[in-house]
Amino acid sequence: MSMSACAKLSLFHSRPQSYPRAMAHDVLNPTPEYLAFWRERHVCTLTTPRPDGTPHVVPVGVTYDPEAGLARVISNKHSKKVRNVLAAQATEHGPARVAVCQMEGRRWATLEGHAVVRTDEASVAEAVARYAERYGRTPSPNPDRVVMEITLDRAMGRA
Repeated sequence: MSMSACAKLSLFHSRPQSYPRAMAHDVLNPTPEYLAFWRERHVCTLTTPRPDGTPHVVPVGVTYDPEAGLARVISNKHSKKVRNVLAAQATEHGPARVAVCQMEGRRWATLEGHAVVRTDEASVAEAVARYAERYGRTPSPNPDRVVMEITLDRAMGRA
């Protein structure tokens, strides 16, 4: 490798110290900054596994409930993301491993865990109420609405 290539590589790998490194967070006891970031209005992504194992990534609204160790995503029961989670539930591997993520500038946060689909009225109503609180609007009534509840076991990010 030439000297100029080595110098460029060295510059590429050196990071200014002002950028905080990504860090793990306690799902049940996040830092105030991390939790505040999850309370702000952001479009998020949800990644679910397709039956063939490839990732399916879609934009969603997410609510984070650290007291319960849950993230919630409301959806139509006929959506691909719901079908992916239901298909995974039916396998020997059990609930689907999923991730939700949001970002703004250099801030980002990811929550990971196992998802199940809930159809009962109480679970859906709670998820809709939490969505309305975070996003400042109540979704239109939808008889096909379900909630994906993600039991969290990992949180990371830089908020």
